[in-house]
Amino acid sequence: MKKRSHTQSAFFYPRVLIGSLLCFGAIALAFFAFGTASAQNRTPATPVIQGTFTGVAPVMHFDVSPPLRDITPIEPSGKGALRENEDREIMPIKMRFAPDWDPVVQSSVGSRDKSGANRGEIPGPLLSFDGQSNAAGVAPPDPNGSVGPNHIVTMVNLTFQIFNKTGTSLFGPAASNTLWAGFGGPCQTENSGDPVVLYDRLADRWFLSQFTSAGPAYFFCVAVSTSPDPTGTYYRYAIATGSNFPDYPKAGVWPDAYYISTREFAGAPFAGVGAYALNRAQALAGNPSAQIIGFLAPPSPSYTVGDGLLPADMEGMRPPPVGSPNYFVGSMDNNGPYGAPQDALTLWKFTANFATPASSSFVLTNTVAVAPFNSILGICAGRACIPQPGTTFRIDHLGYRQRPLFRLAYRNLGTHESLVTNQSVSGGTGPNGEVSGIRWWEMRSPNALPVIFQEGTYAPGVTDGIHRWMGSAAIDGEGNIALGYSASNGTSPSVFPSLYYTGRRPGDPLGLMAQGEAVLFAGTGSQTGGGNRWGDYTSLSIDPVDDQTFWHVNEYVPTTSASGWRVRVGSFNFAANPPAPKGTGHFTITNCTSGAPLTGATVSIDGSVYGSTITGGVYDAPLAPGSHTYSVSRPSFGTVTGNFTVNAGMTTNIPLCLTGSPVITSAGGYIVSAGPNGVLDPGETVTVALGVQNTNTCTSPALTGTLQASGGVTNPSAPASYGIVCGGDPAVFRNFTFTVDPALACGATVTASLAMTDGATNFGTLTYTFTTGSTQLVPVQNFDGVTAPALPTGWTTTFSGTGTAVVTSTTFADTAPNDIFLTEASN
Repeated sequence: MKKRSHTQSAFFYPRVLIGSLLCFGAIALAFFAFGTASAQNRTPATPVIQGTFTGVAPVMHFDVSPPLRDITPIEPSGKGALRENEDREIMPIKMRFAPDWDPVVQSSVGSRDKSGANRGEIPGPLLSFDGQSNAAGVAPPDPNGSVGPNHIVTMVNLTFQIFNKTGTSLFGPAASNTLWAGFGGPCQTENSGDPVVLYDRLADRWFLSQFTSAGPAYFFCVAVSTSPDPTGTYYRYAIATGSNFPDYPKAGVWPDAYYISTREFAGAPFAGVGAYALNRAQALAGNPSAQIIGFLAPPSPSYTVGDGLLPADMEGMRPPPVGSPNYFVGSMDNNGPYGAPQDALTLWKFTANFATPASSSFVLTNTVAVAPFNSILGICAGRACIPQPGTTFRIDHLGYRQRPLFRLAYRNLGTHESLVTNQSVSGGTGPNGEVSGIRWWEMRSPNALPVIFQEGTYAPGVTDGIHRWMGSAAIDGEGNIALGYSASNGTSPSVFPSLYYTGRRPGDPLGLMAQGEAVLFAGTGSQTGGGNRWGDYTSLSIDPVDDQTFWHVNEYVPTTSASGWRVRVGSFNFAANPPAPKGTGHFTITNCTSGAPLTGATVSIDGSVYGSTITGGVYDAPLAPGSHTYSVSRPSFGTVTGNFTVNAGMTTNIPLCLTGSPVITSAGGYIVSAGPNGVLDPGETVTVALGVQNTNTCTSPALTGTLQASGGVTNPSAPASYGIVCGGDPAVFRNFTFTVDPALACGATVTASLAMTDGATNFGTLTYTFTTGSTQLVPVQNFDGVTAPALPTGWTTTFSGTGTAVVTSTTFADTAPNDIFLTEASN
C-alpha cells in the first residue's frame, strides 16, 4: 500500500501518480501558445512598435520586516554631490532647428474675462512644513511623497521620513535602506536612491521603492506595507533586473499590478525603456514569489521612447473599466535631439496576463499630436539653466529630457477617463529674455480613441519674468486640475527657488490655469553647487479623506549654499476653507443563499459605476455627505437597488445580498473501482465518483447529471440524480460506470463530460479528467461540521494540514471551518 497526502490552503492543481503494473505511463508537457498583440487605433504616423517580452523577473529574496517603528534608523551617508548613476545621459542637449511658435502659452497668472477682471483666485495653502534635509550630501534630491488617511510619507535621495498630517515626524529622517534593515544583499547594503513612494488607496497600503546601482547584478527594492500604518511591518522584495541598470524608475498603482518604468543601460549603451508589472494581489498578500512581468521597449526609433515613459497612477476610488490596460506615456519634440517627426505624446498600453505571462503585451498604440512646444530652454548651457538671486550659478531645467514629469495621474470621473501630466518647456520671451514654463496635458478616452482634450503652456514669466518648472500635476474628485512646481528668478522680481501652485476648475476656459497662483512656500536661499542639479522630479497627490486636497512635495534652499536643499511639504485645495471630510459608504455583498462573500460585484452609486467588490465582498466609496442611491449587480446573480445616507467623517454600513440562477461547477472526481489494480486500463469497465457544487441559489427541481459517450468514455451508465443542490452546500458526489475506450494508449487522458440540468435550466457540461494507468487524486472540500463523501472500499488516506480532523478508511470529517484539503489515495 502506498499512502500520500497533499494540502493546499485555497487552490490546487490536478496531479497524477503513475502507478499501474500493467502499462507504463509517460510524462506529458503542456506548452502555452501565445501571439503578439497588434497596435490598435494607431494614427498613420505611428510605427508598429512592441516591447520585447523579457520574462518574469525573479524575486531573489523576500521577507516580512519587523515593525518599522522598532527598527533603529540608519544615519544617512552620501557618495558626494553628484551621484554617478543618477539619470544618465543618452543624447546631447541641443536644438535641431529654430524654436516653434507655441500657440497655447498662458502668459499671465489667472484668466481675464472681457472686462479684464480676474476670473478666480486660488486660496492660499492649508499647511506647509519642512521635511528632511540633505543629510546625505547628494544632488539632486528627487523629492516625492504621498498622502494617506493619516500619514504623509516623503522620500528623497537618500532618505525617507513619515509624518502625521499636522507635520509631526513619526519616523526618521532615516537612510532609505533602513526599510531593508536585516534583509540582506544589495537592498540592505546599498542606498542608491531614485525613490518612489505611492499610497495604494484601493488597498489602504503603502508602496516604497528604490534601486541598486553597484552591479553587476541590479535590483528593484520594493517594500509594501502589510497594513495602513507606514510605521508597521512590510513585505520586502528584491526583484532582479539582471545585468541591465534600471535608471530613473517610476511607478503607478493599477487594480491588477504596480506598474514600473525604467531607462535601462546594458553596461554603457542605452538598452531601451523597461516596463514592469508587479502582481498587485500577490504583493499585497505577501507572496514570496510574486510575479513581475517585464518588457523592454527598443531604443530605435529613439523618439518613441525618448528619455523615458511614465506609467499611469490611479487616483480616487473609481477604478478603470474592467480589463483596461495600464497606460505609459512619453513625449516627442520635433525640435529635440531624437529626430521626432512631430510634437506629440506617445501612448503605450501594457496588458499584463499573470495566468500566462508570455501572452502579455506592451505596445505603442497611439501617437497623439499636440500643439507645438519647445522642450529645450535656449538659455541653458548644459544643465545650467534657471537663474537665482545673488549668484550667477544656474540650476537644472530638465526640459531637454524628452519625457513627461512624475506623475501620470489617471482619474475615472464616471463620464470620462482622464490622464494628466506635464513637462518643463520654454515659455517664450519675458522682460529679461527667455523664460521657462510648464506644458501640461489632459488626455481623455485613452483606451478607445485617445484625444488631447486640453493643454496649455503655463508661462506667466512672459509677463512677470519668473521661471516656472519641475512640475507635477493631479486631478481631484471634482475634476479640478492642479500643478505644483518650482519657481525662481535672478533679477527683479527677485525670487529664490520656491514652491508655487496653480489650477483650474472644470468650468474654466479650456487650456487655462484660470484659478490664479499661490505660493506654497517662499525659498530663502540659492544653490551654488551640486552639479547644477535640481529635482529630478516632484510629486502632487490627492488626500483620500476628502478627495479634494492636494499635497505637494518639492525642495527649496534655506540658506545659500552649494547643495543645502531641504524638502518642503504643503497642502491646498480650491475651496476658501478645507472641505468637509467625506463620508464612506461601506458595502458588504454576500450570497443570499449561502451567506458567502461575493467578489466582483459591480457597485454603482448615483448612476455611475464606482468599482467592484474585493476580497470579503467589500467595497468602500468615499462620498460627499448626503443622500445617495446604489445599484449592485453580478453576473449570474440579480441586481439590488436602494438608498443610503452618509455623514461627514462617518462610515455608513450597507450590507446587501444577491440572488440569481444556480451556478453549477465541478468539484472533481475519483476512482471508485477499476479492476484488480485500482487504475484505469484501456478496455476495462470502471466506476468513478463525479462531484458537483453550486455557488448560487438552489436548483429546483433536482439536479441530474448525464455522462456523455466521448473523450475516451464508452457505454456510459444511466443519468444520476444529485438531488436539490444549494449554494454553499458541500460537494455532492454520484457514481457513474463506463468502459474505457480500448483504443487508448497507456498514460492517455480520459475526459468524462457530464451534462447538467435541473429540468428547468441547462447548466452546460462539466469535465473531469482521468489518466489511464494512474491512480487519481481525491479532492475533498470540507465545511465546518460536514462529513465528506465516503471513500471507496479498501482505500485509505492520510491527513496533512491545519485544523482538527478525524480520518478513517471511509470518511473524512473536518471540524475546522472552511478548510480545503486535497487527499491523494491509492491501493
